[in-house]
Amino acid sequence: MQALRIGYARCSTDKQDLAAQREALIDLGVDHERIYADHGLTGRNRARPGLEQALAAVREGDVLVVTKLDRLARSVPDAREIADQLVERGVKLALGGATYDPTDPMGKMFFNILATFAEFESDLIRMRTREGMAVARARGKLRGKKPKLSDRQSRELRRMYDSGDYSISDLAEVFSVSRPTVYRTLRRQPSAA
Repeated sequence: MQALRIGYARCSTDKQDLAAQREALIDLGVDHERIYADHGLTGRNRARPGLEQALAAVREGDVLVVTKLDRLARSVPDAREIADQLVERGVKLALGGATYDPTDPMGKMFFNILATFAEFESDLIRMRTREGMAVARARGKLRGKKPKLSDRQSRELRRMYDSGDYSISDLAEVFSVSRPTVYRTLRRQPSAA
C-alpha cells in the first residue's frame, strides 16, 4: 500500500485565509481532498477538530504534512505530544519540505528547536498584544463593545421603565433588543428619581 500525504492547515482568526496554506500543501504533494483544516482556532487550543481528523486519517507509513510547525502546535509540550503520537503509529511528519525523522537524533533535536521557537513566537505575539491593548486603553481608544442603544435611547428606556407602565419584555420589544441588553442599559443609566 502506497504511503499517503495528509495535510493540515490552521489559522488563528476567522479573518485569516487558509488559501496560501492549502496551496503550499498541494505544492508539497498533498491531494486537495486530503487537506484538513481548522479556521479561527489558536494553536494553543488542543481541541481542534481538523487536526483530530488529520490524525485519524494517517496510517502507518503515511506522512502528515504542515507548512510550518507553528500551524501544528504553539507550545513545546503540545508539539512533543503530537510528534510522539505520530512516532507511535509509524507516521512521519513533514514540516514544509523537510521530513522529520524521530529515530534520528539530529532530526529530533531540530524538531525540538523548531517547537521552542514556535512557542517563543507565540509568547511574543501575546505579550505585544497585551502591551498594545494597555496603551490603547490608557489613551481611551479601547473601551470595549459599543452599547446597542444611543444615549438618547438609553435615557428614554430608563424613563419608560421608571414610569412603571412597561415590563422588561415590553422594553426589549419596543427597542428591538434582548432582555439582557435592557438590564445592562438600566444598570448604566441612572434613575431620574
